[in-house]
Amino acid sequence: MKARVAVLISGAGTNMAALLYAAKAADCPYEIVLVASNNPDAPGLTIAAAEGIATWSLSHKGLNRAAFDALVEAQLRAAKAEYVALAGYMRILSDDFVARWQGKMLNIHPSLLPLYKGLDTHQQAIDAGDKFGGCSVHIVTPGVDDGPVLAQTPVAILLGDTVETLSARVRIAEHQLYPPTLAAFVTRERSPDYLIGRVRELAMALPEADEVTSHGMPCFGIVKGKKFAYFTEDHHGDGKIALLVKISGADEQAALIEMDEDRYFRPAYFGDGWVAIRLDLGDTDWDAIGDWLRKSWLAVAPKKLAGLMGIADEF
Repeated sequence: MKARVAVLISGAGTNMAALLYAAKAADCPYEIVLVASNNPDAPGLTIAAAEGIATWSLSHKGLNRAAFDALVEAQLRAAKAEYVALAGYMRILSDDFVARWQGKMLNIHPSLLPLYKGLDTHQQAIDAGDKFGGCSVHIVTPGVDDGPVLAQTPVAILLGDTVETLSARVRIAEHQLYPPTLAAFVTRERSPDYLIGRVRELAMALPEADEVTSHGMPCFGIVKGKKFAYFTEDHHGDGKIALLVKISGADEQAALIEMDEDRYFRPAYFGDGWVAIRLDLGDTDWDAIGDWLRKSWLAVAPKKLAGLMGIADEF
């Protein structure tokens, strides 16, 4: 199933078109389900409509930021969008809107971030005597052009370059960079490397945690102590990526599986004291995974170490 992406534009929509044409490939992991704009005259809307993509537009003039963003939000929800790609969208988004799409919204910016956030990026690079301009794809956060950078393409600045000549080459780079970066981003929640990285980050933040390999699986335990979590990929041919954590016993295991049999299951050869939590469904709640790891750690931690954790939690 392809990830459903909405694209927000304000003008020509050339990056939107690059995303759209890339999505026509059979193996592309995303599809464009909506192109929306704060400019009803944006040429990109015509391109999207001609390609059979649903469009929506409304001028933001006369509306405050929150009110306009609420209208955009309604369109995104109606289109059942799972991700948002900003492609030349010339509006600063409200913090509430950004929060609702946290970790699900990307932007492409015409500089090598963190250099030259905001506008006039090419002129700034030329004036600074830089050897390279370029473009960056980043995760959108409340700060303007301030989120984590996922990918960049440097573009050489030539002798005599103007804003127009440099921007034309950077635009080519943008069209090459954005589609594969978006594709990688929408599939990362099912990528084993990404998933073990997230689990490792959370598990190793616990006191005296260490990582070893056990039965071919990454395994987390307390140094010179018991194990509290395993990361499994196709364990005994089950075709799943999952986190195994300690639980109280058969009753809790059965209750979890009954509550959500797609997410929880009984791990082979681990018995009633463990439950497997699928991580490859694309909608993992990482705060909840952090809680599961902490509870599993507490289940095996020596009383003295667990007591120190309790004291730390009070502060």
